[in-house]
Amino acid sequence: MPLAVCCVSHSPLLELPGPGPELLDEVGGALDRARDFVREFDPELVVLFSPDHYNGFFYKLMPPFCLGTAATGIGDYGTYAGPLDVPEHEALGLASALLDAGIDIATSAEMEVDHGTVQPLQRLFGDATARPVIPIFVNSVATPLGPLRRVRALGTAVGRHLATLERRVLVIGSGGLSHDPPVPRRATAPEPVLDRIVRGRPMTTEQRQARQSAVIDAARDFAAGDSALQPLNPDWDRAFLDLVDTGALAAVDDWDNDEITRTAGNSAHEVRTWVAAFSALAAQGSYRTDVRYYRPAPELIAGFAVRTARPADETNDDRSDE
Repeated sequence: MPLAVCCVSHSPLLELPGPGPELLDEVGGALDRARDFVREFDPELVVLFSPDHYNGFFYKLMPPFCLGTAATGIGDYGTYAGPLDVPEHEALGLASALLDAGIDIATSAEMEVDHGTVQPLQRLFGDATARPVIPIFVNSVATPLGPLRRVRALGTAVGRHLATLERRVLVIGSGGLSHDPPVPRRATAPEPVLDRIVRGRPMTTEQRQARQSAVIDAARDFAAGDSALQPLNPDWDRAFLDLVDTGALAAVDDWDNDEITRTAGNSAHEVRTWVAAFSALAAQGSYRTDVRYYRPAPELIAGFAVRTARPADETNDDRSDE
């Protein structure tokens, strides 16, 4: 049955004070075009590849991949808090198919998801619960990280299973591109932070507010050029997007994780969600990307991109903003 892809960067700063109106209008326009694409496709099911920022997954047990058979948004950075509409039977069927295909997928019957999962649902549908969704966590932050070829294998296996369903399925990848926001790292985090990212101790309301304020301050300093955060890398971003647009996904199989970090930042590994999503589509044949948007956006501490795609023989050409 029909399959389509929409990959989008996410940023908590889209929901917070700080970014200027010109940037928000431009990014909002690109997201609106993606939303139009999604509305026209009218998916009956969504499969969403997304990272986590130590809100639902912690070092006490950090799988490379995990599929949720039920999921709840935690409501960080002004996003939706509450249960998502996860079809348990179909989620379990996908998990079984992935295991049969040799993908060591973990499952969670109580997955907690943050803005990385919820924001694209809200932006593309207006409501995080508007469509049934199967969330798939792809570890993109907590080291050590597995090889990208396993992410591509995950996406390929997902796409092959989705081809057997009698439903229109939208595959979303959420994250990227080059960016190095102030996400804690196990090697350097102080003990109170370790208590959260290792043991999963819940944050208090005051702690969440303090983190939100710190992100706003970090973005302001980064945009002003007064920050120790690693700069964005538009050349790396555009090279990655070229691989996506041309279908040359196998090129990532030999990418070195340490080199990605050095070149594009600690959180650039979120492009794993894009690799998985486009690999799912590529499993059904050649494709073409439609909506194309990219902007290095220091105010969002991110190389911000949007891509939509369908199989090559079904796609209308709507390439813009690059």
